[in-house]
Amino acid sequence: MGSEVLNAMMISASGMRTQGTRIRVISENVANANTTGDTPGADPYRRQTISFKNELDKELGVNRVQVDEIQQDMETPFHLRYDPSHPASNDEGYVKMPNMNAMVEMMDVREAQRSYEANLGMIQQSRDILQRTIDLLR
Repeated sequence: MGSEVLNAMMISASGMRTQGTRIRVISENVANANTTGDTPGADPYRRQTISFKNELDKELGVNRVQVDEIQQDMETPFHLRYDPSHPASNDEGYVKMPNMNAMVEMMDVREAQRSYEANLGMIQQSRDILQRTIDLLR
C-alpha cells in the first residue's frame, strides 16, 4: 500500500509542476499584451501555447504528465489598432498587436490553478493516509 500512495504523490507532484509551467507561460502572455514591434509593420509579441504528454516513469512504473512543448501560436491572427503616431504603424496607420485575448488567458489560468489545487489536494490526502497507517502500526 505504501508504494501506491507514494506513486500517487509523485503523479500529483508532476501535475503540479506542469500546471506551474502553464501558469508561467500564461503570465508571460499577459505581461506582453501590449508588446508591439519596433519598426513599421513589424510583428508584435506572439502568444505562447503549451501542450502536455504522458510519459512513463520506468522507475515507478506509472505515467506522469510532462510538458511536451511550448510554442508560438501561429494560428491566431494579430489584432490591428489604429495609431498612426506609433513607431510600428504601417502605411495605413495600423499597429499589429499581440494575438492574445486577456479573457482566454484568464480562463486558462483559472483552469490551471484549479488543476494545481486538485493535485495538491491529492498529495495532502495521500500524506494523511500514510500518517494514519503509521498511527495504526504503533
